Amino acid sequence: MDKNLIIQIIFYGFSTVLILSALKVITARNTVYSALFLVLAFFTCSAIWILLRAEFLAIALILVYVGAVMVLFLFVVMMLNINEQPLREGFIKYLPVGILVAVVVVAEMIIVITNGFGAITEAKASGLMVTSNTKALGSVLYTDYLYQFEIAAVILLLAIIAAIVLTLHHQTGTKHQDPGKQVQVKAKDRVRLVKMDTEKVE
Repeated sequence: MDKNLIIQIIFYGFSTVLILSALKVITARNTVYSALFLVLAFFTCSAIWILLRAEFLAIALILVYVGAVMVLFLFVVMMLNINEQPLREGFIKYLPVGILVAVVVVAEMIIVITNGFGAITEAKASGLMVTSNTKALGSVLYTDYLYQFEIAAVILLLAIIAAIVLTLHHQTGTKHQDPGKQVQVKAKDRVRLVKMDTEKVE
């Protein structure tokens, strides 16, 4: 069978999985199921990018978004004050969906490694790719779009600070120390010297 035809079939298969998993993210009533299908959608999208010879975007998607989606999920749980005890008790209930997502992810990785990276290697060997898209993207990003890149980094930093402030819960009745008041304390405010007359022992 033709190599291009195989890659095209894999592309349409991954696209179908991506669309179905994205639909499950927004239609699932359970937040745990939504998070699992979101991870599957990210992995499938990265696999499609590898087939399209955009390996930098694929690896960045896995390292950044798949790694951060669980942190995002924890932020949502903290902001909504969801009781975590039922989530822990229902671990067995979520296990089949987790195993299904893991099996699909492993299958996609095997298919991409055996076909997608092979297409990239052949393109480099035939001279169609003079340099990697990682080098080309980095050269353009840090020269022509340097200020835009820095502005995006500042916006992301502000988003992180805002998320931390929103999820910070102030509890009443807790004991804590104030370093500012500790520094302002003087010795005469804490130590009181008492002068007493000595008693004579007969």
